[in-house]
Amino acid sequence: MRVVVTGASGHLGANLVRRLLEGGDRVRAVVHRRARALEGLDVEVVPGDVLDPESLRAAFTGVEVVYHLAGVISIRGDAGGQVSAVNVEGAANAAAAAREAGVRRMVHCSSVHAFDTAAGRGSLDETAPRVLAGSRRHFAYDRSKAEGERRVRAEIARGLDAVIVHPTAVIGPFDFEPSLLGRFFLRLYRGSLPALVRGGFDFVDARDAAEGMVAAAARGGKGESYLLGGHFCRIAALASLAAAASGRRHCRPTLPLWLARVGVPFLRAAAAVARTEPLYTAESLAILRAGRPVDHSKAERDLGYSSRPIEETVADLYRWFDSQGMLSKTASLASPGEAAG
Repeated sequence: MRVVVTGASGHLGANLVRRLLEGGDRVRAVVHRRARALEGLDVEVVPGDVLDPESLRAAFTGVEVVYHLAGVISIRGDAGGQVSAVNVEGAANAAAAAREAGVRRMVHCSSVHAFDTAAGRGSLDETAPRVLAGSRRHFAYDRSKAEGERRVRAEIARGLDAVIVHPTAVIGPFDFEPSLLGRFFLRLYRGSLPALVRGGFDFVDARDAAEGMVAAAARGGKGESYLLGGHFCRIAALASLAAAASGRRHCRPTLPLWLARVGVPFLRAAAAVARTEPLYTAESLAILRAGRPVDHSKAERDLGYSSRPIEETVADLYRWFDSQGMLSKTASLASPGEAAG
């Protein structure tokens, strides 16, 4: 089957492309800038921009399934308008192009952040309310993912056969950039993270999320939403898993969220000097404060979805980092036996 993937060079895209190739699909990868994550793979790489509808129409011609993953993740506002542009207008453009191209199905990758995670208690499921359009109570990224979903649903009403998936926080191998969470694990390994914070979130293996998207294309109901979750884990517990997997244990304090918020301006200033993105911002701390377990039983029931143990995910991530030379050259990753000792 011929399929197309937007955002193919991102973390989740790199995992999805590999899963599709393993399943025998012929993959056309739409790439906006970098294609490092696709090097050496038997894929057709085409340039494209979700803000250029003509490039999408050309890319979607002659394919059966469109996987729309392209998006901008931000924990620091709208990033000069790019978050709302790509996540809203880009999603609308992709859905319209898919409908016009007559594809059999589109899988739109939204996010758990499209839901109002602060509303209600207990586990979050697909019946939870979405973030309201224009709400100033929610961050730019959350608003953009909710509005992007609404724009896709408008095309479903016009005849597009689409399914919407909502991964939680994605971790795992093939994180070439690396992602914000990938940098978190690298900093844990190198001992350069100044402190941990309280709070937690639901983390999903990128390979499991990719498998869920493939299942959604095959078995998902038209217009249905599916949460692709993994395991709720507090940040301190995640750091312990990282230490066990990597054999690198560094003592660091765990700060209450209110105290961590006091330090946000200093972290922002330090990141500006280092020309990096801070791991802790007002947005990321709010996300951890509102983090809830995610109920993905609908995906289990309808799609046959499952999530592997988070210990396996963290261990595989460090092994992949090591294989790419992304860990310290003077302190390579310990074997499981060494780590246990």
